[in-house]
Amino acid sequence: MDLEDLDVAVGNGSIDTVLLALTDMQGRLQGKRLHGRYFMDEVVSGGSEGCNYLLAVDVDMNTVDGYEMSSWSTGYGDFVMRPDFDTLRRVPWQPGTAMVLADLHDTAGEPVRPSPRQILRRQLDRLAAHGLTAFAGTELEFVLYRDTYEQAFSKRYRDLTPANQYNVDYSLLGTARVEPLLRRIRNDMYGAGLLPESAKGECNFGQHEIAFKYADALTAADNHVIYKNGAKEIAAQEGMALTFMAKPNEREGNSCHIHFSLRGEDGRSAMLGDGPAHLSEIGQQVLAGLLATMREFSLLFAPNVNSYKRYQPGSFAPTALRWGVDNRTCALRIAGHGEGMRVENRVPGGDVNPYLAIAALVAGALHGIENGLSLEAEFAGNAYGDPDAERVPTTLREATGLWTSSSVAEAAFGADVVAHYANMGQVELAAFDAAVTDWELRRGFERL
Repeated sequence: MDLEDLDVAVGNGSIDTVLLALTDMQGRLQGKRLHGRYFMDEVVSGGSEGCNYLLAVDVDMNTVDGYEMSSWSTGYGDFVMRPDFDTLRRVPWQPGTAMVLADLHDTAGEPVRPSPRQILRRQLDRLAAHGLTAFAGTELEFVLYRDTYEQAFSKRYRDLTPANQYNVDYSLLGTARVEPLLRRIRNDMYGAGLLPESAKGECNFGQHEIAFKYADALTAADNHVIYKNGAKEIAAQEGMALTFMAKPNEREGNSCHIHFSLRGEDGRSAMLGDGPAHLSEIGQQVLAGLLATMREFSLLFAPNVNSYKRYQPGSFAPTALRWGVDNRTCALRIAGHGEGMRVENRVPGGDVNPYLAIAALVAGALHGIENGLSLEAEFAGNAYGDPDAERVPTTLREATGLWTSSSVAEAAFGADVVAHYANMGQVELAAFDAAVTDWELRRGFERL
């Protein structure tokens, strides 16, 4: 919808609430519920302010040290949420509600550089200087439970009842058990302006995936966060709970494969050509750049301690930094044909922040293009068993160290952004290092 549509809807009472939303470091929607009339009269022209600690807290919303933009010493001031009206839409799963995403600016009017949406915007501007546009699609998996979120919390997220008791990968019978919820998510997302393609079962018990049509990179990231937040809200309304965490149990984790391609000024694929695997020279440089930066940018693909539990041999989550044509054992898989050819990055999990991950893809592609990198030979066979391949980092500690020391990251994103997200990793590590886990209790309570 546009502003004129919203003004009419507020006037006739069909919309009374507008959500002004920003995406935080963890990829979550935060913001305010505003009365529709107040939004039209006051917020449309000037935006709305919110505490800048929203980009300087951990997942529990604890204030933590180490962030330049926000601290007790600076008084936890405000930043301004300015609506991007290209993102204005109805929210079908909430009565009388519309939503608009915001870009963040400081009170002097300057963009907040560590804001995930601004980080992606800057990388897309760099790409545009080369006459290129990025397109992306995210395939986000979740595990669905018949417990409510409140019940799951009370059980400490243990002994929950999965929506399916067996592997329902591609099973029409198995997915029919939860089709009322899947159908509602698909249709409500369509009503919010997303274009759902399909829903299918996955391998873990109760695991499903709803896929949406690709879009330009910024729109794809916007759609991702709206879908992720909305799917949780709809599940809660139906008395169920779903999780996108990368590895909720010892079975298969939740992936978020990101399909990525570039187009030239003529609107056609810039990656399609006569080289290996039908790649153009630019296409080869893009893949070479993605491989060269994957380890150093892995913090943006796998931002949590739990993220790294996915990377197990034979799990369909990659361990080897190789590329191959339609090879799901590689970190980068060439998929599609003709103008639909793209590279699928199989490293991210369901906990990924899409703005940061897609920004990392764009920055990696630009690293390959600007430095004229050569692409290694395609890998054929089982990449899990390749002894010569570089590996996806195995811990958040390793990934944070690689990010912090990366000259490529500093050149692409800026020292302030590198420091901001390095601190995010260090905060998560400090919290995890202080925790006593169930694993430790089981092994040590009696026997040690």
